[in-house]
Amino acid sequence: MELPKFPESYWLTSTSIPSYPKLEQNIEVDVAIVGAGITGITTAYLLSKHGLNIALIEAGQILTGTTGHTTAKITAQHGLIYDELIAHIGLEKTKLYYQANDEALKFIKQTVKAHAIPCDLKTEDAYIYTNSDESLAKLSKEFQAYQQLELPSAMLPQAPLPFPTIAAIVMNDQAQFNPIKYLTALTDLAVKQGVQIYENTTAVTVDKGDQAAVVTRDGHKIAAKHVLSCSHYPFHDGGSFYFARMYQERSYALCIKPLHAFPKGMYISAEEPTRSLRTVTVNGEEMVIVGGENHKTGQGICTIKHYEALQAFAEQTLSAQEILYRWSAQDLVTLDKLPFIGQTDSDAPNIYVATGYKKWGMTTGTAAALLLEKLVMGQESPYEQLFTPSRFYADPTIKQFIKTNADVAKHLVGGKLESLNRYPEHLSNDEGAVVAVNGKRAGAYRDQDGQMHIVDTTCTHMGCEVEWNSGERTWDCPCHGSRFSFEGEVLDGPAKKPLKKIN
Repeated sequence: MELPKFPESYWLTSTSIPSYPKLEQNIEVDVAIVGAGITGITTAYLLSKHGLNIALIEAGQILTGTTGHTTAKITAQHGLIYDELIAHIGLEKTKLYYQANDEALKFIKQTVKAHAIPCDLKTEDAYIYTNSDESLAKLSKEFQAYQQLELPSAMLPQAPLPFPTIAAIVMNDQAQFNPIKYLTALTDLAVKQGVQIYENTTAVTVDKGDQAAVVTRDGHKIAAKHVLSCSHYPFHDGGSFYFARMYQERSYALCIKPLHAFPKGMYISAEEPTRSLRTVTVNGEEMVIVGGENHKTGQGICTIKHYEALQAFAEQTLSAQEILYRWSAQDLVTLDKLPFIGQTDSDAPNIYVATGYKKWGMTTGTAAALLLEKLVMGQESPYEQLFTPSRFYADPTIKQFIKTNADVAKHLVGGKLESLNRYPEHLSNDEGAVVAVNGKRAGAYRDQDGQMHIVDTTCTHMGCEVEWNSGERTWDCPCHGSRFSFEGEVLDGPAKKPLKKIN
């Protein structure tokens, strides 16, 4: 069994997504929202119900970024997190973290029911399982945290999986869905409530003031009383140094056809490399999404190897008969593993950010929208201080800051010292690599038609050297996670400018 040639997203093949025009003029609104993923669309929907005039812009097509490349679990079970959070921020703040995500889960369920949205929503229990003695102690400590938090849960001697496990903890009554079907319906509701949506409109900066303004790459301005950065990576830093306070991870997923029926529930392993499992219906048949293989963007082994590792796991444990789709995702992880949601500039209280959802964007992204609604409307929220971007928890922030930025320094220097022993003429069709051009480091990709694409490999963010991602045919930065197409165009920030083309 071979992997499909090119990466595909199951969610983007399951339903059509409407298109919207590009912003071609200056406009004035009450709220300008940048980023049309789950947070941006949900926030626009919520605020439009208050009668506010809203503009929502997206650099590409809506719903085709991280939101369209997810395992689509809606859950407050975020791996082995609660024992760690209690140790670092205390029991009460950890309770708030759970409550924020539980409220997001309930909001999605209520919204689907209220509007009869056909998005394959299913209530499922969420399991963390292990077949490792080393991870058993961690799992036991996590369950003790569940008990302290009084979460609806249980410790089990094994998970109801078709392969051996030695223990599992379960969080009851979580959910899964098709995010594109859900958000397409929510987008339609928002538009009917007056929200203006503009695609292919890239925000580059913000003019501060009581009447702020989002400035687009084409020079147009969206004047607004409130500006919300809901893009995957914040388009506006505001002196917050997000590139030093977060890092980006890639993860991978396959949609496979198993030999036997898969049990109900959503599953994730306690040990590394992570394995995430859940069912999904494709053309009336029940398939399984197998995810995992996390690593820092731009670092690690040849990326196609991660797909092959998931394939081997699926064959060994689920007797996978066929791979229908494969895709990858990029997620932002903050140093303390809590998202940044709230005011991003101390001198600009009307500019907000929402980012750093780790790998749980469907739930935490919705929690962010619910909090942003409160902040814009001037209402109090118990979660404001927990998620504020200005927070600082000495443990683990200091240790993680040192570790993360030492890693950045290593790759910044290492890329400059790399020896070059390949040249563009060595590449076969559909092959990319770091090469020497006129004695200097460059990136070359020969496409399937034999056409060569050569770019300068120096990342336009802070000068690190990008690496070739064979799985997605992209250039990825190992320092801060920026990604570029093989032609050099920006796919993911923090970089804003494309790689320089070399003729």
